Amino acid sequence: MSAPEPPRPSYDELAALVVGLAARVETLEAENGELRRRLGMNSTNSSVPPSKDSIEAKAKRRADRSSRERSKDRKPGGQPGRKGSGLAPTVTPDRTETSPPPGECSGCGGDLAGAVDAGMSWAQVWDILAVTLEKVHYLLPRRRCGCGKITTAAPPFGAAGTVSYGPNINAAAILLASQGNVPIERTAQLMEALLGVAVSTGLVARALERFAQRLAAAGFDDAMKTALRAEDVLCADETPTNVVRVDTDAHGTPVAGSPHAVTVRTPDARLVYYAPIGSRSKTAIADLGVLAGYAGYLVRDDYAGYYQFDAQLAGVQQCAAHLIRHCKGALELHPSQQNWAGEVITVLREAASAVTAAQTDECDHLDPALLADLRARYDKAVAWGIITNQHRDWAGGNHPGYTLARRLAAKADQVWTFTRNLAVPWTNNASEQALKGPKRHQAVSGYWHTLTTLAGYCRVRSYLVSARNHGIRAIDAIHAALTGNPWVPTPATA
Repeated sequence: MSAPEPPRPSYDELAALVVGLAARVETLEAENGELRRRLGMNSTNSSVPPSKDSIEAKAKRRADRSSRERSKDRKPGGQPGRKGSGLAPTVTPDRTETSPPPGECSGCGGDLAGAVDAGMSWAQVWDILAVTLEKVHYLLPRRRCGCGKITTAAPPFGAAGTVSYGPNINAAAILLASQGNVPIERTAQLMEALLGVAVSTGLVARALERFAQRLAAAGFDDAMKTALRAEDVLCADETPTNVVRVDTDAHGTPVAGSPHAVTVRTPDARLVYYAPIGSRSKTAIADLGVLAGYAGYLVRDDYAGYYQFDAQLAGVQQCAAHLIRHCKGALELHPSQQNWAGEVITVLREAASAVTAAQTDECDHLDPALLADLRARYDKAVAWGIITNQHRDWAGGNHPGYTLARRLAAKADQVWTFTRNLAVPWTNNASEQALKGPKRHQAVSGYWHTLTTLAGYCRVRSYLVSARNHGIRAIDAIHAALTGNPWVPTPATA
């Protein structure tokens, strides 16, 4: 006897099953889309730093850069309009020498011993004198006062009764280890190869430490903060740093947060200030002592730690480079559905070109009709981004396109500040470029031991970069500080 057939599902049961399966498929598609979005995030379409790009993303970035450089109309070598860097002959050489006359003809090879004088040609050779170590023994007179106290003359460098390396060697060590981003161990090796005498890593480390201390004693940090607060426009950004020993509280428990290096600078790099913070908190950023009370324009990304200053500022410029990267990320999710993001990119770039053209023509404002048209296109694209993504399914919450469009709408006035005040740059690329210094130093050295050593690096870096951008050679700036007369920034309005 055959087994009875199982009961067939009813129409309603089948319909419910189909609906459930459809919902499950939608959920899986949304989860898959989120995973693909995360896997595809890199420095060109999100806030992921270039250092964390995948091998594939780095290769694509290099290929894109190479393709731009290999334009069909681009010829090898210097491009039209490029200022050359060749040496121009000096009219006041340090000395003049006459080379021996030629011995044989460059044409027929004949003997020129009795040839007729045909005048002079010339050539200039610029070189440095041979580096030699000079060991100077200073006699320091001592005098006994009527009170019985004996006073000894101060040596030019170092302390009485000691043997020490002088300011030139200290300056070279500081220049290599800081400006050159050479690790301390390798700096010592290079110094030893150059001088022919042993140079320890301790010497290099102490040279950097003493230099930072002299800048602090001269009031460099306070002077830099005062000068920055007098500026009309500032740019700010921060980057994580590797610090071995983090701060601890009274009980020895590590303080929460990740150490960062912060830069606050002028758009033209006249003043570039670096400082360490123990965490990326709003309190740590405020405690820098630069932005608290600042009333100018601030160019930044949309990190919430900076929101606390918005009410006191004349204006905020959202970094358009960050926004364009986020728009690229949305566009890569679906080229047609997210085409609104491509329009936002186009409009922002057109606005930047319009500002550049106005500045070239020495205008202090954009044409009102042009600005109104650009802004209307932006608002229309952003509104469409909200509408098309508002009910689009996405794993874990709102669709990324919806979140981005809502942000672009809410922060629109901050996005367009650069079109109302042409002195405000449209991106925060200046700050990101400034932070390449600490990142490069970290890449070759690996880490800083403590926040104190990071603070010393930041102070020295601030001093050398800002002094250089005021026309002072790094080696001269170092010598000035070592001899007690460092360059100190002053407010532009002073």
